[in-house]
Amino acid sequence: MTQLTISNLSSQYDDKAVITGLSLTLEQDDIVALLGPSGCGKTTLLRAIAGLQPITAGEIKLGEVIMTTPSQSLASEKRNIGMIFQDYALFPHLNVTDNVAFGLQKLTKSQRFDVVEEMLRLVKLQGYGDRFPHELSGGQQQRVAIARALAYKPQLMLLDEPFSNIDSQSRGEIMQEMRQILKAQGVPAVFVTHSKDEAFAFADKIAIFSEGKIEQIDKGSVLYAEPSSPYVANFMGKTNYLTIDSVSDKGLETALGTIPMDADQLIDSHNVVMLRPEQLVIDEQSSCRFSVVQSIFAGSHWIYKVKAIATDDVTVEVHSHAMLELEQIVGLTVLPHKSVTFNINK
Repeated sequence: MTQLTISNLSSQYDDKAVITGLSLTLEQDDIVALLGPSGCGKTTLLRAIAGLQPITAGEIKLGEVIMTTPSQSLASEKRNIGMIFQDYALFPHLNVTDNVAFGLQKLTKSQRFDVVEEMLRLVKLQGYGDRFPHELSGGQQQRVAIARALAYKPQLMLLDEPFSNIDSQSRGEIMQEMRQILKAQGVPAVFVTHSKDEAFAFADKIAIFSEGKIEQIDKGSVLYAEPSSPYVANFMGKTNYLTIDSVSDKGLETALGTIPMDADQLIDSHNVVMLRPEQLVIDEQSSCRFSVVQSIFAGSHWIYKVKAIATDDVTVEVHSHAMLELEQIVGLTVLPHKSVTFNINK
């Protein structure tokens, strides 16, 4: 069942377009990450969904209810939407119990108690009800924020960089706990982040933003392996681009030899093929020889930049567990994969 429908949405600040013609759909319990650089429109979209940002075109629906059009907007407090922020937004003068119960005034005291107890159990904070925010760690404060947002059974959750203020040691654990809770409760979520690692770990789908538009939306694995543009390819990770010298019956002829691809799949205007560093392997049997020009230790592996011996204008990045010396000559082979090509003006 569709929970959120955004159709041809546009919004602006001071006559400057921030979002243009954007459409997005969330099904029941979908978690979608909005990923992109600062100023690309992610937070503006979140604010528009929450009813805090006017729109100039399009429509926002929650379930079957129209929430926002250019001429009308349901008040933010009347939308059944939960929000979690990076700064937690807890009331410092209220203890944990009262923070979680803040939006439950319409319930009886007994009902509020039951809901608070259920929520604290859900976020593993039983026994913390009498503590105040300043007595909690960042991770515990975020758990309180989650409990408060879920307490009144929202139809949709909006998450604005909720993990950025949590220490790296706790971040992964809290991220997975929140994901499991949202899934168990059947609550869909829109999640704003600058981190592709967070998006990979937390979201079902990732929407790549660029200048107020969604460049591509799909599973993280698809965006990484089959990006629709160089912008998406570069945003999702390290990328090598090899010039296509010619096309043969066997595939694409490049400085790394033949890369398999049916000729009829290649768009005429495309002049480069994309290779991720892990798609290249060091192979001493290969006739494609490269010289190591840079090495960086990355913990679990080494990152090398290598330059082709036969031509001066081909430099690629390759990941390896082997330790290589600068200026060492190595052979490279391309692992089998689905080839992705683009047109890039050099």
